[in-house]
Amino acid sequence: MRKGDICEGYVEKIDFPNKGYVWVDEDGMKTRVIVKNAVPGQKVRFAVNKKRKDKCEGRLLEVLENSPLEKKCYEEGKVCKYFGKCGGCVYQSMEYSEQLKMKESQVKSILDEAVKGDFEFEGIIGSPVNESYRNKMEFTFGDEVKGGELALGLHKRNSTYDIVTVNGCKIVDNDFSRILDCVCSYFKEKNLPYFHKMTHEGYLRHLLVRKAVKTGQILVDIVTTTQLDFDMSEITEKLRNLQLDGTFVGLLHTYNDSIADVVKNERTEILFGQDYIQEELLGLTFNISAFSFFQTNSLGAEVLYSKAREYVGTTKDKIVFDLYSGTGTIAQILAPVAKKVIGVEIVAEAVDAARENARLNGLSNCEFIAEDVLKALDNINERPDLIVLDPPRDGIHPKALKKIIDYGVDHMVYISCKPTSLARDLEMLQAYGYEVERGCCVDMFPGTYHVEVAVSLCRTDI
Repeated sequence: MRKGDICEGYVEKIDFPNKGYVWVDEDGMKTRVIVKNAVPGQKVRFAVNKKRKDKCEGRLLEVLENSPLEKKCYEEGKVCKYFGKCGGCVYQSMEYSEQLKMKESQVKSILDEAVKGDFEFEGIIGSPVNESYRNKMEFTFGDEVKGGELALGLHKRNSTYDIVTVNGCKIVDNDFSRILDCVCSYFKEKNLPYFHKMTHEGYLRHLLVRKAVKTGQILVDIVTTTQLDFDMSEITEKLRNLQLDGTFVGLLHTYNDSIADVVKNERTEILFGQDYIQEELLGLTFNISAFSFFQTNSLGAEVLYSKAREYVGTTKDKIVFDLYSGTGTIAQILAPVAKKVIGVEIVAEAVDAARENARLNGLSNCEFIAEDVLKALDNINERPDLIVLDPPRDGIHPKALKKIIDYGVDHMVYISCKPTSLARDLEMLQAYGYEVERGCCVDMFPGTYHVEVAVSLCRTDI
């Protein structure tokens, strides 16, 4: 087997996050090839794109036979018409119960290898809904084929440039599709150029849509460069007159001239209404701006944070550190019965939102610090009785983790959106005297390979 070869085989298992293992018979010997984005039981055709002594990887070209795990979803019409073409979902063709079994098995395997000694693994908790669950989408302007008409949607799978207009995407509700269709049709009619990543020329970049599940409030943000001076009043009126199930509360125009293909806020104007939506979570109210972090599955977040609160236990008369606190959701859930909660978050806009949200919820014992955790811990005078960790995908910087460990608190709760990063950090935590008591996973992202994990740790004598 050489690089560039086209091969076929059956996917026998999937390791986190999306590594499918295909065994290919080569001269009477079995060669294992990692093929991403496949489903267990599928027969696939793939191109070998990496070949080393200890590793062989292939790029999925075609599904030749569906897996038995996919049969029911296809028969019942549960599979999105863009599935396999769009790069968003990977496991949507599997019955949801099978997705949960696979994710649970993957996480348990990672934790079993990482955790020293016995611990209680509580399994997986599914999302309350597995369709139309997202409260935020970032759509990209582009074209589906080079030189084609304007498209607005998500990147094609395995493509850096091509865009699929996902009108009818199953992980969001119909209001997202109505807004996407309105905006895309309007700018097609105006024949405005999208921003080309190679030439760095063009105007239209992204469409950001947020919709609160509990209140139904909708915020829309059109992101462009400053290369044209275009009057947005007509599209503003079109969106205001659009028939929606939710309530359209604000339209923003954000300018972004950076060359990076990310939604970046260099300057924002309010074209209509307000620059935030309100969402409700576990009895609390949160203002969510266009760019502040908030869990994208509101109902799933209630499940995750309820489990985190259970793991935290009593907070009466305790000082709690909520590190990597985002918009302060966890901090405010714990604050009502704590002595004080201190949240630390590097994104200043998220900290501003956290302070405003604490004010909205009448919580006077929350303090939020806009700084990197590594630096902030040197300047906080209080010492915590309890620490909650909810870091970004890559986990915690080792120097920051050592400072956290040095507080010597009896109890920590670690929430992770990437189990392999959690496993790496657990190695250091355990080396310095913490042990895992129990853990579980919560599925916040049905149809995808992502999963949240929460573990409870207690300090022991070294």
